[in-house]
Amino acid sequence: MSLSRSLLSTGSGFLDRVLCVVGAVLFSQGPEFIQQYLQRLGGHVDEARRQVEQFRHTAEQSGVSLEQLIAQTNANADPAVAKLGGVMSSASERLHHLEGTQSAIAQASVFERPFVFLRHADFDIVQSTWGAFKPAVPTTAEGMMYALVGMIVLLLLYHVAFRIPVSAGYRRWQSNRSTRKLARA
Repeated sequence: MSLSRSLLSTGSGFLDRVLCVVGAVLFSQGPEFIQQYLQRLGGHVDEARRQVEQFRHTAEQSGVSLEQLIAQTNANADPAVAKLGGVMSSASERLHHLEGTQSAIAQASVFERPFVFLRHADFDIVQSTWGAFKPAVPTTAEGMMYALVGMIVLLLLYHVAFRIPVSAGYRRWQSNRSTRKLARA
């Protein structure tokens, strides 16, 4: 009986260490992923800004504001030209949305950033970031903090979801076994 208990505690200690390493490695990649996402997002912002500036420049050459050019284009009798108004409007709205997302994530505190990221993330940009994601060794205080949180989260999950229920079941089994032995004697 003491041998099985000793093996279980040794295995549990080893598993705790493995979970600490896995949690630290996984969670420490959070800031790196967000940083790589922000780089891609910045590229999207730059491209959207370039496109909207072209529309603005065209409007200025015509002696109207961008909003007026969009309204005039939308009201055009030619359906192809009218659709161009929608394209200009969508580009302007996208630029506004992307700039807001970029600002919200960049200005969030270390503790808020993952939640702000999840709330504002553009799924297409997340997908392309994930496709090109390169893990990195965290050397920042933020990366180390995420690593610590990862260790704690995985250890808590292990203890609450597995170790405590298994230990309780083992104690019940031992108690029932002892009760059956006493009943036979």
